[in-house]
Parts: sequence; C-alpha cells; structure tokens
Amino acid sequence: MIYADLHIHTTYSDDSSVLPKALVESLVRHSFVKVAAVTDHDTVRGCSIIKQLASAYPDILIIPGVEITTPVGDVVVLGAGETPPKPWTVQNVVDFAKERDLVSVVAHPYREYGMGDEAKNYKFDAIEVVNGGSSASENEQARQLAKLLGLPGTGGSDAHRQQDLFNVYTEVQAGLDVDEILHAIKKGLTKAVQTGTSIRF
Repeated sequence: MIYADLHIHTTYSDDSSVLPKALVESLVRHSFVKVAAVTDHDTVRGCSIIKQLASAYPDILIIPGVEITTPVGDVVVLGAGETPPKPWTVQNVVDFAKERDLVSVVAHPYREYGMGDEAKNYKFDAIEVVNGGSSASENEQARQLAKLLGLPGTGGSDAHRQQDLFNVYTEVQAGLDVDEILHAIKKGLTKAVQTGTSIRF
C-alpha cells in the first residue's frame, strides 16, 4: 500500500509557489505520504528535475503527469512524460493517455475549470473524487459521478502552496513503482482521503 498525492502544482505552473526542492523535502519529512504526482498546468518541464531531486531518497517516488486545459474542462494525465499533441480537445487527451497506457482523470469536475456532467461523454480512467480546493458538496458530486460511471476515484491536494501539500491523498494498493500504481488506479484499487489538515509529520 502506498499513499500518494495525485495532483500537485509546482513553480512550473504560473499560479503555484511550490518549489521543486520544497516538494521533495516535504515528502521526505512526511510520516507516510511518500508519492506525489507532479501535474503542472499544460507542461511537464518540471517532472524530470523533480524526479532527479527525489532520486536521492529510495522511499520517495515522483509520478510524472500534467493537467491539460481543454475547452470543456481540465484533465489530469498521470504517467505522462510529455504533453499530448495539440489541439487539446478532451477526446485527443483521452486518446493520448489510452494509447500510452497512462491514466486520464477528470479533474475537480464540479469546480471552476471542471467539466461536470460533460465527463459522461468520454471514456476516462478515473474521476478525481476528492480535491483539496473543492468544497465538500463539489467533492460529493464528483463521488456520485464516479459511482454513476463505474470509475475509480482518486484524490489530490491540488496544492499551489506548500502548506496545502498532502491535505488530500490516495491510498493505492500497489508498490513503489509508477506502472504498478497506474495499473492499480485503473483497477480501482484506490481510496481517496481528505485529512482536513495540511502537512503531517
């Protein structure tokens, strides 16, 4: 079992102040969250740098990823080492993930920049059912959507500030391996958890 924050923004996103080094140090200090998906807005530029910083710690794992802005709403792609080719339509992003055996996730479906019920029109791998920036009612709507579509649920802090890291995480029945984690998410071997607090040591 691993504990992963599956939605984090670093300074490679224009609206985030989380420094790559600070993210890795926070993982090192945290008592049990040791896995983080770096999902910056429309770029993967920070992933290799952060993976390099984390490589000094054998119990820390960085999952490469990206949060793509589409005209309909945001899509997180877990496992992505590159951005999808443009145009960034929802269908193109979903196809990109499927072709590469990555995981496509509907990000915060009922919050700003979420696609809401439009998600029903596409074949996603998972729904973000707990997002640290969403209200309880918005997260509950997301849970109901996942239930309706029979899709796994994921959770992520959607942190843009260091103090918000890990206030949401996902329990994944997998080892410390990116491919194993991605496959476990697709199988629904997940549980999204909201701590109600930020970093715990």
